[in-house]
Amino acid sequence: MDLESSHATAAPSHGAFVVQNPDFELSPMTGMTRQHYIDCAKYVLGRAFRHVQSFDQPIVFPLVPGKSYPQPNAPGWRHRSHEFEALERTYNLAAPLIHVDPQAAINGIKLRDYYCHHFYNAFTPGHANSLPMPEELPDATYQFTCEFGGLAKTLLLMPDVLWPCFTQPQRDEMAITISKWAHHRTTQNNWRVFNICALSFLKMNGYAIDDSLLKSHLEWIASYHAGNGWYLEQSYNYYTISLFVVYGTIWSRAFGREHYPEITAALERSFLELFQTYANFFGRNGFINMWARSICYRLWIAGGFPASFLLSSESPLDPGWARRLCSGSILQFTAREDFYENDIPSLGFYPHREFAIQSYSCPASPFIMFLPFIALALPEDSPFWTAQENDGMWKELGRQSKRTLLVKPGLALVNHGSSGCSEIVSGKIYDDDPNYAKLVFNTHFPWEDRDPEGGTAQEYGFHSLDPRDLGGADINFYLTGLAVENQAAKDAGFTGAQSTLFNGERDGVLYRQLILRRPPNNGVGYIIDLAEITIPGGVLRVDRCRLAFEHELTLGHFGLPHMRGQQAVTRSFQNTAGHGILASIPGRQVALIAYAGWDAVKSKVHRGFNAEADESTVLYNYRRRLTKNPAMELMISAMLHKTDDTEWTPEELNPIRSFRIFEVMPSLSVLGAEIVLADGERHTVDFKDIDGLRTC
Repeated sequence: MDLESSHATAAPSHGAFVVQNPDFELSPMTGMTRQHYIDCAKYVLGRAFRHVQSFDQPIVFPLVPGKSYPQPNAPGWRHRSHEFEALERTYNLAAPLIHVDPQAAINGIKLRDYYCHHFYNAFTPGHANSLPMPEELPDATYQFTCEFGGLAKTLLLMPDVLWPCFTQPQRDEMAITISKWAHHRTTQNNWRVFNICALSFLKMNGYAIDDSLLKSHLEWIASYHAGNGWYLEQSYNYYTISLFVVYGTIWSRAFGREHYPEITAALERSFLELFQTYANFFGRNGFINMWARSICYRLWIAGGFPASFLLSSESPLDPGWARRLCSGSILQFTAREDFYENDIPSLGFYPHREFAIQSYSCPASPFIMFLPFIALALPEDSPFWTAQENDGMWKELGRQSKRTLLVKPGLALVNHGSSGCSEIVSGKIYDDDPNYAKLVFNTHFPWEDRDPEGGTAQEYGFHSLDPRDLGGADINFYLTGLAVENQAAKDAGFTGAQSTLFNGERDGVLYRQLILRRPPNNGVGYIIDLAEITIPGGVLRVDRCRLAFEHELTLGHFGLPHMRGQQAVTRSFQNTAGHGILASIPGRQVALIAYAGWDAVKSKVHRGFNAEADESTVLYNYRRRLTKNPAMELMISAMLHKTDDTEWTPEELNPIRSFRIFEVMPSLSVLGAEIVLADGERHTVDFKDIDGLRTC
């Protein structure tokens, strides 16, 4: 089955959401209308409420063994945090349903009454389910701040769903707890948005707040704008979209425009800037890319589509395309049976995967992913609901590929018309976290965990063969002759880049650098200079190896999951300029062609590394250099992909017409190349001054 349509139109036999009575006139791609958003919210929340046996029982989910919290020896407040996450984050589905229908019920429990009852219990000291106050805990930051911000965001957008149901004395009681957490210590960047929402909610409802603190948080947030609509968050990630933009737009509409018009204008201008390229992050069918941390939140970034219709100006997005992508992203997950574990979204991307989560995740955490259901706060006559679905820029793209560069955050967005895939190429990565440190992230080929034996998907795997490393001792930098003990074990396997640098684009070639070891381990001797040329259905890599000591390298392609236990089919081939290998599973194929700088192309089966299946096949390039001072080399290869079962044509497998490697380029830089593509397009790969162009 074609991966492009497998989740959007094919309904699993059981255990997942099904679009009943699709409307293919209004929504020719997904069949989804406003009513189907309501149906989907009820379906997902209905499964979650299987854990609620009575009106008085708080909604709590079974703990999941592994790194997620609360751990067995966790203090009591950590368990309260877990319970509060379940209450607040499921409200991302319940509140829109209540907004649409105040009498909405799940499994016989009226949602408005249930959530009012349990939020009141949580916010009134003395109740068995009440939350701790900040002063009762060590001075630190806590998950409670995050959840209060999330709740306030919902109440700012839909003020009718909760607060009016309480008496004034009840509100006054609850406001004490909200205020203490709203004024409490927060983290240095995106969490300030939570305090902003909670403080603004209190002020909007007549409660005294520290106005100087709110203003300070706002100024800090505004200062984080880095350009292209993106906000500083260590390595750039989806938090820009989901928190700064989605939460920020809701805050702006409900509170900011009236009370802080200048800062609001600055924020909304940046939001409009982000929306100029926002849709390029999604596959043609709406698929979301498995990229960066908190990926178990999945489709929360799709909340930007309805949020764009809350801006003070007209949405810059085509409403039919916006709903098509938003609906497709919802179906990417809710229509898959393996997405659910214990009747709720798993801790993973599709099924549960430990490598895809962080220690701050708990079983309830994924429910923040349902931010797109803020669409139900839009009026029924909003263009988001009434416009006919369309494919936006994909119609003009045809079978070509295009790359959009966001220089300030160091991101390149690639859209492949031949496959419908979209890719994120990130270039300002300060550590070796594989959530960020892949060469590319693809909407239809989710990333794999790192294999210490090499062949990791979409990474350069580096294994030092320097005898000083292997022996567990090194000679101190600057050659003092003093032995420095090394841990030989850490050099026993393949490792990834410790940081990735962004070096810009020149003449259609994107440049980055991988730093495989940082000083004091002589970082200038552990560099791979990356150069890539976008081609239809893939990328041409012309990378310069500057590894100064004995080593092994692997370069992996996308992993192909063995769905339903069916292994990938692989075969080798030879073309006029290089040697390659192909692999395929139903609906997906990859091809890897090595032209220069590699000893072999190989394949291997991984177990426990893939986001979709327990086993997967990875194609990879391999090289081994044993001289004490290896020469610099260009490593040239093509990585191609498909999302169908058609045979590869000779033209597809010959993307390069010719190439020429220069020891010294006309610019007088060393070791570059001139590439002529199959269509006659010429590219010069020139690493001149590459070290002086690095940014991170």
